[in-house]
This record gives sequence, structure tokens and C-alpha cells, in this order.
Amino acid sequence: MGRVTERRKVIRIRDGAISSRPDTLVAEEPLEIRLNGKPLAITMRTPGDDFALAVGFLVSEGVLAGHGDLQNIVYCAGATADGSNTYNVVDVTTAPGVPVPDITLERNVYTTSSCGLCGKASLDAVRTTTRWPINDTPPLHIEADLLASLPDRLRAAQRVFDRTGGLHAAALFTEHGELIDIREDVGRHNAVDKLIGRALQNANLPLTRVILLVSGRASFELAQKAVMAGIPILAAVSAPSSLAVDLATETGLTLVGFLRGHSMNVYAGEHRLALETTTATQS
Repeated sequence: MGRVTERRKVIRIRDGAISSRPDTLVAEEPLEIRLNGKPLAITMRTPGDDFALAVGFLVSEGVLAGHGDLQNIVYCAGATADGSNTYNVVDVTTAPGVPVPDITLERNVYTTSSCGLCGKASLDAVRTTTRWPINDTPPLHIEADLLASLPDRLRAAQRVFDRTGGLHAAALFTEHGELIDIREDVGRHNAVDKLIGRALQNANLPLTRVILLVSGRASFELAQKAVMAGIPILAAVSAPSSLAVDLATETGLTLVGFLRGHSMNVYAGEHRLALETTTATQS
């Protein structure tokens, strides 16, 4: 099975001095996800938590909604011509009676593309396929200071990043700021899928009273994954996209961006944050 990190030779140039040394890099390998024996999607990922990644991806695609929808998941033997197992192909078997998507070229393009379909079509797809509408009753009520403390907690919990500097991280926190789970991956969407997949495997969906924090930007794809898992709050240390804000507004997701220090921008769902009213002067 692939490792999380690998060593490669690197030539370092520092202030004109040249040296050669091994460097630790984050591993990146393809993962093919098969559904009931049929190829569905390929993603580039950091090896590890592959089963959770595949399951989380299928939650995001509206295929799986609960632990009972999953019958089995295995690495595919004989994934190469000589019959060896690369541990880069997983097959997810759904429980009897679980409806599965029509696996076509068009769908494969949609599930693997970073752009997806046009904005309106993507919003409609999320609204009609989610089986866990955001329903935190009573609504979460998060202090801004608590939210501001989470990026430091996320960074402190990252293990591989300290050695490579090349991984995204995603973490789930309770409404009281306690760390529930953290995953790292070369792809930010994969890190989130690993979190959601583990939650399904542990029969913890929907994630109704948690905060999802991501180390990068908040794209439409990440907002979609939060909505599909029933997560009420998505916070990112960088910027959201316009489509992510649109989706958050339509679905009731609280979306926070630029969460750095004690500063943040709240783009949607501000009713879940305890915000002091201040008067700002606009120039």
C-alpha cells in the first residue's frame, strides 16, 4: 500500500551555496473508485483512509446516506496485468435496494471535473439529491472567539504537513470547539471526503451539530459536501467562491471565509454566530 510520504533527492540552493540532500514529499497516487464493480471516478489522492475517501465521495454524490446503505468495500485484486494489487482501486458494494446512478461518460466527467456543470444545474443537483437537509434544531450558536481559535487547533493537529508542507487538512469540531476528527490529503476535497466517509462508517451521519474547517479556500465542491452530510457550518482560512456562497444561501449553510486570527468574513448563515453589533464607517 502506498505511503503518505516519500523521499526524493533535491538540490538546494541557499545564498549561493549548493547542496544535495533527500527531501520528504507528500505522496500522490490515483485512486479509482468502482461502484458495484463498475468504474465510477478517478481522483488523485494521498494514500491512506482510502475506504473512507471512497465512501465520503459517494455520500457527496448522493449514492450513500447512512451506514445501512453500505454493504462492503474492498481493494480490487488483480488491478494490474500481472495480477498484483496496487491498492489504488477500491470497489464499493451497496446494500440491496440502494438506488445507484447511471454510470455514463457524462456522469464520470461531472464527478471528476473541478468545474462541474453550470452553476444553476449544480445547485439544482445538490438541492434534489441531498438526503440530509441542514437541520440543527435548535440552531448552533457559536461564539466568534471560539471559531477564531479553530485554525490554530487544526494546525497543531496536522502531522504530515510539518514534514512536507504539501497537504491540505480538514477537521470536524463540536459546537464547543472540541476536535472530533482530522484528515490530510493532497486534495482538499479528498480530506473532506475522508472525514465524511469515516462518519458514515461509524454511523454518525448526519453531522448535525459540528463545524467543518478546511485549510484552504471554500469552493462550491466543499460547500456541496458539507450540505450532503448535513453539516451546518463550513469555515475556511481562505476565500469562498461565489457559487459556494450561493449554495450556502440557498441551503441554510453557515459559510465563513478568511478565518485568520480574530478576523473572519461571514458570507451566509450569520444567525448561527454570536456577533456583537458594531457601527462601521464605510468610506
